[in-house]
Amino acid sequence: MENMYSYMLIALAILAIADLVVGVSNDAVNFLNSAIGSKAVSFKTLMIVASIGIAFGAMSSSGMMEIARKGIFVPGEFMFDEIMIIFMAVMITDILLLDFFNTLGLPTSTTVSIVFELLGASVCIAILKINADNSGQTILDLGNYINNEKAIEIILGILLSVVVAFSIGAIIQFFSRLLLSFDFINKPKFYGAIFSGFATTSILYFILIKGIKNAAFMSGDLKELIVNNNAALLAVSFVVFTLLSLAIISFFKTNIYKIIIVIGTFALAVAFAGNDLVNFIGPTTGAYQAFLDFSNPEVNTLGLKASEFSMESLGQKIYTPTYILLVAGLIMVLTLWFSSKAKAVVKTSVDLSRQDDVNERFEPNFLSRNIVRLSIGLSESFNNLLPESTKTYINKQFQHTRIPASIKTKDLPAFDMVRASVNLMVASVLISIATSLKLPLSTTYVTFMVAMGTSLADRAWGSESAVYRVAGVLNVIGGWFFTAFSAFSAAAIMALLLYYGGVYALVALLIFTVVVLIKNYLTHRKQSIEQKEEDKLQKAESSSTQGVIMESATNIANVIKRGNKIYTGAVNGLATHNLKLLKKNKNQIEKLSNEIEDLRDNIYYFIKNLEDPSVNASNFYISILSYLQDMTQSLTYISNASYKHVNNNHKKLKFTQIKELKDLDTHLEHLFNTTKTAFDSSSFEQIGVILNEKNKIFNVVTDKIQKQVERTRSEESSPKNTTLYFSLLLETKDLLKATMSLLEEYYNAHDGSVEPAKISES
Repeated sequence: MENMYSYMLIALAILAIADLVVGVSNDAVNFLNSAIGSKAVSFKTLMIVASIGIAFGAMSSSGMMEIARKGIFVPGEFMFDEIMIIFMAVMITDILLLDFFNTLGLPTSTTVSIVFELLGASVCIAILKINADNSGQTILDLGNYINNEKAIEIILGILLSVVVAFSIGAIIQFFSRLLLSFDFINKPKFYGAIFSGFATTSILYFILIKGIKNAAFMSGDLKELIVNNNAALLAVSFVVFTLLSLAIISFFKTNIYKIIIVIGTFALAVAFAGNDLVNFIGPTTGAYQAFLDFSNPEVNTLGLKASEFSMESLGQKIYTPTYILLVAGLIMVLTLWFSSKAKAVVKTSVDLSRQDDVNERFEPNFLSRNIVRLSIGLSESFNNLLPESTKTYINKQFQHTRIPASIKTKDLPAFDMVRASVNLMVASVLISIATSLKLPLSTTYVTFMVAMGTSLADRAWGSESAVYRVAGVLNVIGGWFFTAFSAFSAAAIMALLLYYGGVYALVALLIFTVVVLIKNYLTHRKQSIEQKEEDKLQKAESSSTQGVIMESATNIANVIKRGNKIYTGAVNGLATHNLKLLKKNKNQIEKLSNEIEDLRDNIYYFIKNLEDPSVNASNFYISILSYLQDMTQSLTYISNASYKHVNNNHKKLKFTQIKELKDLDTHLEHLFNTTKTAFDSSSFEQIGVILNEKNKIFNVVTDKIQKQVERTRSEESSPKNTTLYFSLLLETKDLLKATMSLLEEYYNAHDGSVEPAKISES
């Protein structure tokens, strides 16, 4: 039987490694989003700094491991076999839950996951023990098994962190912007020096002094010196860092904000690893310590069985071996460099805090609309109390600097370096305070809510985007609460299965976990490859008609290619009554329609960046987008009508109808392929040849409509088939009209004698 626990320990070690990989993929957003969003330093530099920070943080996280061993439950109330079940249930649940959120590309809290998993598994085992006990215990005695005081403290700390992080982030960002404005580069040097002194002192004090003082490699004398001289250290640090920053700005002509961001990224990586490492390896280290105590004759002096050996020893102060922390830190660093899922999670947080407009991922809802209305009302009421001179000064400080027209929208940072610095400073300080108090604060909650608070204070949530951003925040927060409920329930179910199923349940759950992880990995890899290969539409950024013609040619070729595939898919799906194919087709046209809608949404920014004499370019671009939208509307109708017909189990189209549709598809395929070739090669003269065959293909459609009219009068018996077939032919005619109008627009506007502006490859 003891061998079974050895195998369980090996399985827990493997799960811990997998959990580190999955967890870091999820939590990379916590310390990367600010630096990535501001584009202050290169991605490679950022990764190196973050990697060093993670290594330092991992070495200082030993004290936090106590949370997994005794922070949620009372270990002395459980036997060794029950403790192993709790830790195994927690690890299996944790890795499955985090991988699920990573696959969706949503940041979730690993701290909330681990806390509620420990709570769910221990509550389940405690209830089973109470029911099996004949000493008269009831469910009211559950408090004897759960560390209520510490658990409530941890949960309240996590929930409170949402409000605290958002509020402090907003307040500090408001006053920072008030001091520095958006034109911070041209402000007097001592402004930047003071800001840098305050930021650097805050970061290094809480990270290096409050955080790393708990590390095993810190000497006792140094710890005592730090504890007894806090105020003096703060004052001296502020003066030294302010003067040092002033010297760097004055003599080395260096952008001090970039240095703050680098230091802040390092600090936040330290805080993340120090606070969150317990989330990934805490249960495994707890199980390892329990196994050592159970196997040690000096501790288990009576040679008790696993079901008889009480785990009181876990309640004592235990230091995690340094080599375990080193290995964990190395795995975290490697994951940071090689995980593609980490980048998907970062995007959500960066997009929700962008200074400019972005394709919003979340739809507004009733709650977000009312929150925005209430906020606007409160803001106007507060503004009415301020003197006009104060309002004028504040508005001046929050006025954006003009961006040169030569800089493309996609090259702009999501927000500036002042906001990135505040994000990093506030988040790292709050997390480090929690770590020094041995509270497993949610780094995801803190970093995300700080970013939201600073973006609100920075007026990034204007009337154009506020309802979407608030809806996004509510969605993500709702996901966190869903995580808590899911973690508690799933861990309890896992514990129940392991308790009654024993080794059979363990093997089955481990196989299930491996299968799910491999399946999700392959799915994510496939989606990544498809995303790279997909002909995604690009926004036009040229300032002349000929430039837009050349730049939009690729878009037209892509739409033609994808439209051809969608039309053929609809015909084939109808011919075979293949609902799966038609559903896939329906999703493809929906995606294409959304991309064209994004291009239309970008018209405002396109026109703003135009040179004064190039108004014709805007007219041309608007016309092109209108024709593209007409084409996708026809394809959408064809795809949806086909799907609806098959989904409702209506009669199949007749053989003659399918044959005619196939013939029409062949004509369209020839037209689309010829058109795609012309646009791919930018041989716009070939468009004239295509336009000469305009009447020929229209006659093909008209002929098929006439044939269907004759069939309807003489032999057709199904109204649904007749309606569908006429609809397909008429929409095909509309599709051809939009395509020909698009080709005519290009043919008339293109001037081969004019050399268009070169579009630089990114």
